[in-house]
Amino acid sequence: MPDDPTEPHSARFWNYFVGGEDHYEIDRRIGDEIKEIFPGLVDVAVTSRLFLGRAVRHLAGEVGIRQFLDVGTGLPTADNTHQVAQRVAADARIVYVDNDPVVLAHANALLTSTPQGRTAYLEADLYEPEAVLEAAAATLDLSRPVALMILNTLGHVADHDEARDLVRRLLAGLPAGSHLVISDSTATSEGMIAASEAYNASGAVPYHVRSIGEIAAFFDDLDLVDPGIVQVPEWRPDTHGPTDPATAAVDAYCGVGCKV
Repeated sequence: MPDDPTEPHSARFWNYFVGGEDHYEIDRRIGDEIKEIFPGLVDVAVTSRLFLGRAVRHLAGEVGIRQFLDVGTGLPTADNTHQVAQRVAADARIVYVDNDPVVLAHANALLTSTPQGRTAYLEADLYEPEAVLEAAAATLDLSRPVALMILNTLGHVADHDEARDLVRRLLAGLPAGSHLVISDSTATSEGMIAASEAYNASGAVPYHVRSIGEIAAFFDDLDLVDPGIVQVPEWRPDTHGPTDPATAAVDAYCGVGCKV
């Protein structure tokens, strides 16, 4: 579909909430309407972005991961996965995956890299995990550990069992020592549920909030990294980087797990 300025769009909507510049009046209007319903959604967007930075710094720094597969990357803002990873390890390789033509139009902003590392963008679909892995193998060595990042994306898959299967199939193509990183909005308050319903009624691609238990289920058969499944500001808040804003509990949970 074209980049239609008359229809709300999930990537532009989220970009507005995290302080980016790639959004239209329709995205800002829907965003402002939803903020009236549930102001806490902005906290979800901001703290989820900061979680990305902490998780990547931990994996690149403490764990020594040098390869990142970021599925459902969305529109670039500040501190994208490749920027965070390559500040820690200049030789890190990052592959971004999205099937959204709006994101594709902005892909050149992602295609930067240190001379020692590499960054690539794939126009590919989460619903075709084997094809994603095959294409990623042109940049990543899939015989060595990879950090699989799926942030604020799985909510677009309506059926939870299908979402779990997609994650399982992606992990199946990665070796032991690889890590799964997930964050998603959760149905943990009436405000978040109302915000999700309003967003889904806006005409944008629907996003389904899940229970904490459903988020945890993505990590079945993996070794969870401490502190486990927690609200996004609570995941290793001291992992070198900007501190999350002081907020009440946010309706978004995350986790990092290692494939053994």
